Amino acid sequence: MSHTRIFIPLLLLAASVAGGACGGKNGGGSDSLSSDDTISYRLPDTLRVGTLYSPTSYFLYRDQEMGYDYSLVTQWAQEKGMEIKLTIAPSMARLIEMLDSGQVNLAAYEIPVTAEYKPKVVACGPEFITTQVLVQPLRNGKPEITDVTQLIGRDVYVEAGSRYDYRLRNLDRELGGGINIHEVRRDTLITEDLVEMVASGSIPLTVVDSDIARVNKTYFRDLDVSLDLSFPQKSSWGVAPGNEWLADSVDAWFAQETPRRRQVELLKRYFELSKNGASEGAAGVIAPDLSRGVISPYDAIFKEAAKRIGWDWRVMAAIGYAESGFDPHQVSWAGARGLMQIMPRSAAAYGLSIDKIEEPAPNIEAAARILADLDRSLSKRVPDRAERLKFVFAAYNAGIGHVYDAIALAEKYGRNPQVWDGNVEQALLMKSNPAYYSDPVCRNGYFSGRHTVAYVAKVTGLYNRFKQHIKA
Repeated sequence: MSHTRIFIPLLLLAASVAGGACGGKNGGGSDSLSSDDTISYRLPDTLRVGTLYSPTSYFLYRDQEMGYDYSLVTQWAQEKGMEIKLTIAPSMARLIEMLDSGQVNLAAYEIPVTAEYKPKVVACGPEFITTQVLVQPLRNGKPEITDVTQLIGRDVYVEAGSRYDYRLRNLDRELGGGINIHEVRRDTLITEDLVEMVASGSIPLTVVDSDIARVNKTYFRDLDVSLDLSFPQKSSWGVAPGNEWLADSVDAWFAQETPRRRQVELLKRYFELSKNGASEGAAGVIAPDLSRGVISPYDAIFKEAAKRIGWDWRVMAAIGYAESGFDPHQVSWAGARGLMQIMPRSAAAYGLSIDKIEEPAPNIEAAARILADLDRSLSKRVPDRAERLKFVFAAYNAGIGHVYDAIALAEKYGRNPQVWDGNVEQALLMKSNPAYYSDPVCRNGYFSGRHTVAYVAKVTGLYNRFKQHIKA
C-alpha cells in the first residue's frame, strides 16, 4: 500500500542526518541542463517524489510532515519553483519499481550504493554513510566496551535472521568465537525495541545501524553508540537510468554552500537534539514547589484559560510543566515554542502570531483552544470524560492522526479502543512496526510512540499530584 500527498513546499526549520552532498557535475544550480549539444532539460512544474516512512526520512509529528529527506527535498523544490507530489512507498523494492516505471522522478530515501542497485538507480543528492554499531549503556559517563575483542564472553541480543545477526556471527568467527549471541524471535519486535531494552537494562547489548542508533540516542541519553562493528555502507537518493540530467541538478544544488549549511542544521535537529522535552535542572525550567500552595508563576493564566473551556486548570498546568518546565522561551527539536510548546503552523491556525508565541498568556490561551478542539474531536470515540483525557494528552503530544490510527489498530487487534492503559497505548507503540503502520486502517504511517506513552503517564501523574496538594 502506498500513500500520496500533494503539497506546495513550505519553508521548514532545517535539521539533518548524514554527510556532505555528492559533487555537482554541472557546478550550477540552474533550472535547465544540457546533456549534450542538442538536448536541453528543464525541471518540471510538479516533481514526483517517492520516499518511505521512517524516523529519518519522512513521518508525521503533531499532524505536520517532517523528516530529514522530506525537509531537504522540499527546500530544493521550493528554491527551484516546483510543487511536489509525494508518494510513500511500502518498501524499498516498490520504491525502485516506481522509479523504473516513471511513477516517481526522484527517490528521496537512502538507497544503498551497491552492485545490486547500481543498474537500477543513479545515485545523487546527499550521501549517507552508515555502519553497524554496538549499543551499550554508559557507565559513569563512559562506554565499558571500546574494542570488538572485548565482546568475547559478552551477551549480545539481535533480531533472529537479521543483517545484525549475520554480521555478529561473522565477527564471532573472526575473533575465534566467544561472543554469546542471543537471537530474539518475536513477531512484533523491531530494532528500536532492542535499543529501548538496552536503555531500560532488560538486555545488556544489541547491534543496530548507526543512523537508527543516533536517532534513538536522542531519547536515551545514557547510551553509547560509538563502536563500529562493520565497514561503512554508502547510500543516497536516486533517479532512474536515463534521468542523469535530474541527478545532475540535484547534485549541483547540494554542492552549494547554503544547502550544505542546511544539512548540518538538519543533522543536529534529527540526530542530536533531545526528543524528551524540558528536563529538571535545565536552564529556564521551574520545578513546582507545591508547599507554597501554587504550581507555577502562571497559575492565574492557567485558571482563566481553563475556565473558558470548562477544564480543571490543574490539567493545563500539568501539560505546561510536561511540555516546557514552565519555560516560556523553550524551543523543541521540532520547532514547537513557548510554555505550552505550540507548533508555528498550529499557532497561525489559532490566531497566535509568531511574535507573540513565547508570551505566556497568548500561548496558554491558544493551547486551551487546541485542547478543547481535541477533546471535542475525540468525544464520540471515547465517551468517558476521565478516560478521554489521556487520549487528549496523547493527541496534543503526537497529533490526533496517530491517536486515530492507534484507536483503529486497537479495535482491529482485539484491544479496547476506548481505554488508554494497556490498550490504545499499546496500539500506538505498534505504529513503529511496518507490519502495523502499513495496515490499511492506519492513515498516518510510521510513529515512534514510546515518548508519547511516557508523556501521557507523566501528565496524568502530575495532574493527580497537583489535585492532591493544590485547590481547584
